[in-house]
Amino acid sequence: MSRRFTPKVVTANRLREGDVVYLTADDRWSPLHHEAELIDDEAHAQMRLLHAAAQKLVVVGAYLADAKAGAQGPEPTHFREAFRTRGPSNYNHGKQADLAG
Repeated sequence: MSRRFTPKVVTANRLREGDVVYLTADDRWSPLHHEAELIDDEAHAQMRLLHAAAQKLVVVGAYLADAKAGAQGPEPTHFREAFRTRGPSNYNHGKQADLAG
């Protein structure tokens, strides 16, 4: 008996800056997790991952991350992914600086 598919988002790091980004339904890379396309079909998730992995001049390290539907959009379900949404932990820069300003 196979396991039930857990919803996913496609995530990667932007090649030039290294920022965490998420693939949206309209094929943009967004730094905001809640803008990511929430994928609930395994075959579609694999196709989206292949699409992301082919963008070698834009992103690196694309993978599927577990997520769940939330009030504002997809929400991470694992600590590692929740941590990645907040940006670097050593001092405010990148997303943290943008949100503080």
